[in-house]
Amino acid sequence: MATSANQQAVILFAHGSRDPLWRRPIEAVAHRMKQLSPQTEVACAYLELSDPNLPSTVSQLVSHGIGNIRIVPMFLGVGKHAREDLPQLVQDLKGLYPHVSFELRQAVGEEPELIQSMAAIALRVN
Repeated sequence: MATSANQQAVILFAHGSRDPLWRRPIEAVAHRMKQLSPQTEVACAYLELSDPNLPSTVSQLVSHGIGNIRIVPMFLGVGKHAREDLPQLVQDLKGLYPHVSFELRQAVGEEPELIQSMAAIALRVN
């Protein structure tokens, strides 16, 4: 199927875990994004221990005509996975799908809005 630069998707990329309950917060963010922006395709992908992985998620989106993919690392800290593993995965995907535009965002833990929200939550008195 031909891709269209007008069709875009956001992939929430997280580490993954053997515990299925671990996925709930990531999936909750995806669900909320779909409510806020129904026209945006949203998917979750995981580095390890959970499915789907990033290459299979990208493959599925591209097969549905997506031509613009933004990858948002759902990491609080910027360790080896965010600094090295993910950029290499994205570079490999660019080679496989040269007709698709990929945007790799910074880890959410570096976003000022999230830092502010976490500080407010930590300071909140119940």
